[in-house]
Amino acid sequence: MKVAGVILAGGQSRRMGGGDKCLRALGGRPILSWIIARAMPQVDRLALNANGDPARFAAFGLPVIPDGIAGFPGPLAGVLAGLDWASGYTHLVTFAADAPFFPLDLVARFKAAIVDGRHDLACAASDGRAHPVFGIWEVRLREDLRRAMVEEGVRKVDQWTARHRLIEVEFSSSPTDPFFNANHPEDLVEAESMRRAHPEVEL
Repeated sequence: MKVAGVILAGGQSRRMGGGDKCLRALGGRPILSWIIARAMPQVDRLALNANGDPARFAAFGLPVIPDGIAGFPGPLAGVLAGLDWASGYTHLVTFAADAPFFPLDLVARFKAAIVDGRHDLACAASDGRAHPVFGIWEVRLREDLRRAMVEEGVRKVDQWTARHRLIEVEFSSSPTDPFFNANHPEDLVEAESMRRAHPEVEL
């Protein structure tokens, strides 16, 4: 299994007040640096899905791939861009750009869940709730996803994954939910409190 990874940062961050959520500071450094530190050791190659001028991410040293479908259609467009970029790999893992505490064994758990060939996709879950942006996707499904988005107008992740053999991989939410994400300014305050209470989450 040859696995590439893509950090999905292609949204408009309206709930955060605009701009790039992943460039907001947590513990004195950009959230994106937290994501990269946790994701890079888990995959064979890592890229960033983002729209607009890629120069603002130059300091992070990742290839920046934009959505191939215009109009900010949501995370599925980032998944599709990642699948196109990951040609030559068997699987793509996607990471949310605003969840700085995701598990260090995320990809290993995903691979174990699909290695028997009974599932095409896996996504993360915690506390009984799915987190479809954290997923592993077979690269061979990219044309199916392209047709769904371009010809059928599919935009919701769940709408497309329901067509395939998906398994949810449950992660413990104790002592904190590893998929906590910073959508609003007040979430950054909470994330800072979580970091201070659990210094082990920082790499």
